[in-house]
Amino acid sequence: MDTTTFSDIFKSSFLEKTTSFSLTDSLLSIGFALLLGLVIYMVYKKTFNGVIYSHSFNISLIILTMATSLVIMGISQNVLLSLGMVGALSIVRFRTPIKDPMDLIYLFWSLIVGILCGAGFILLAVTGSIAIGLVIILFSNKIKVENPYLLVVKYNREISSEEIERIINETAKKFSLKSKSIMQGHEIEATYEIRVKDNNSAIVTDLSDLKGIHSAVMLSYDGNFTA
Repeated sequence: MDTTTFSDIFKSSFLEKTTSFSLTDSLLSIGFALLLGLVIYMVYKKTFNGVIYSHSFNISLIILTMATSLVIMGISQNVLLSLGMVGALSIVRFRTPIKDPMDLIYLFWSLIVGILCGAGFILLAVTGSIAIGLVIILFSNKIKVENPYLLVVKYNREISSEEIERIINETAKKFSLKSKSIMQGHEIEATYEIRVKDNNSAIVTDLSDLKGIHSAVMLSYDGNFTA
């Protein structure tokens, strides 16, 4: 005769998992994940050199580190749970576009730190984060990259292209004509690839002051706008 009671079922399905759960180890892993997430947060804020700083994205790096640590701690106690978690996460699709490749590096960094903290490799997570942070800070402060821009100028026949290129040559370190077209009303549109120092956009103001210029727009290749 089966003498299994409700308390036996409850004990076998829940309490056994609870007894294998270490509160001290969990708090230690989450605490270090939080501290290293703050390190990633500060490095990102210090080295950011884009157009618009996203505070919400930076905060998400901390949450991602802690959440990943929780997931790893959970699936490390149960093989079946780990398989189910892999299947559940496989249907997740991220729709937010990542324009800067460095943002992907920070996301990957947060994931790795969370995995290491959740698995108990805290010393490795700390050592790796210090090394990565120093490398990012060193290269972001020492290496200056001249970003290419597209300069789109619309003008009429009152001004010559030679005059426009003279103004561009005074400000830009390097430029080249990419396209030139005549639109309706005899309006001319010319596109130049230019390289300026320290993202200087004064060339737009200089061109706008010329008589016969309808508009001057400077666009970076990653889709950001400067005017």
